[in-house]
Amino acid sequence: MTRNNRKRSSVTGIVLVLLITVTVHAQDTTRLSLIFAGDIMQHDAQIAEGYDPVTKTYDYTSCFSEIKPLLETADIAIGNLELNLAGPPYKGYPQFSSPDALATAVKYAGFDVVVNSNNHSVDRGRKGVERTIRILDSMKIIHTGTFRDTTARSQTYPLVIEKNGFRLSLLNYTYGTNGIPIPKPVVVNLIDTVQMKSDFAKARNQHTDAIIVFLHWGIENQNLHNKMQTQLAEFCFRQGAKLVIGSHPHVLQPMEWHKEKDQLVVYSLGNFVSNMLNRYQYGGAAVLIDLEKVKDKNEQSKTTIKNASYELEWVYRDGKGKYHILPLIDFENDTTKVAESKARELQKQFANDARGLLGKHNVNINEHTRADFVYRLSLMVTDNKEVNDPVIQFYGVYKTQQGIVVGEFYDRETALIAKKEIVTKTVYKDLELVLVRKK
Repeated sequence: MTRNNRKRSSVTGIVLVLLITVTVHAQDTTRLSLIFAGDIMQHDAQIAEGYDPVTKTYDYTSCFSEIKPLLETADIAIGNLELNLAGPPYKGYPQFSSPDALATAVKYAGFDVVVNSNNHSVDRGRKGVERTIRILDSMKIIHTGTFRDTTARSQTYPLVIEKNGFRLSLLNYTYGTNGIPIPKPVVVNLIDTVQMKSDFAKARNQHTDAIIVFLHWGIENQNLHNKMQTQLAEFCFRQGAKLVIGSHPHVLQPMEWHKEKDQLVVYSLGNFVSNMLNRYQYGGAAVLIDLEKVKDKNEQSKTTIKNASYELEWVYRDGKGKYHILPLIDFENDTTKVAESKARELQKQFANDARGLLGKHNVNINEHTRADFVYRLSLMVTDNKEVNDPVIQFYGVYKTQQGIVVGEFYDRETALIAKKEIVTKTVYKDLELVLVRKK
């Protein structure tokens, strides 16, 4: 190569680097984290355990306290509310009506959105549908799938969710309502491809960043999806869906991320919480999905699925009859929390069954390792004054949008040891364990 050719080659390389740099800086990249959870149910035993005979009130927050740190890591957490808030008399299976305190606990846990279209939507008739909507509205829990009437549906469906510069369209349908007629004028979205095609057209016209479909489908207690589910998922993808999330079987079914098509389907998330105690039923999975939006200098944007993983969660009923939704990654080897040998055997069985199924059949979706998360301790203080206590300062103090947090711990056990020391040696007695993404 001549000297002039080498010079031209060097100049060309510099120009390419500059062009790449300009291109990168001309793009605006943002991310949105989502968590989807399965069937939120409340059977008779669950209703009873939350009742305080002294105050004559219900409280279910303790059931959700251990899963709360995970749910709160998401920008948007979505679950399937498979019950009515129809008021007393309260009842579990077969026609559910839960105390309003259950919805309070759902919000406390970190759920931002619930879907209501499922086979138990009209368990308590028109009153049940309407009151459930009214209670969710009063608690500012976003919801979709059931509506007071056709006017309300036309005005609010497909649901548009906005967060962190993203706009998402959410659709929700069920295969049926257990043979109970849907009482007019209320509307429950049914799986009807003619109606769904019209709804998808409306969703596409909303020009949102992604279309998500939450479907109540499949066969109960079947660990593998069937042909109908596969065909319906493909129909949704052809209509423009990016994510298809499934519920109803009450057991886990496979998850598939088809990266080349930028499409993801979860056939069944299993039970998020229930009193269903048959093998495979006493737990489920939370699916963690990150969307990435890249906007160029012309304000044209493209949204893709950046990451996808799952965490197993197991429903534990302790010796006092209290229910706890436990993230397996935190409690699998915790013999203090799960003290009974029989319970530990059930926990191990669920873990082995779930990992055996998903490890064999999942496509591009693995179990989350928490490598991108750290634990911190929230001081639960309302002001932003300096925290000068030397014990607190030893662990490090950080001011966040959520308040003052302490430390950066890579496992739950170490965080709890620090919490015990702080509670024992300082004036700070009300600390909450939180999970945050690494910077």
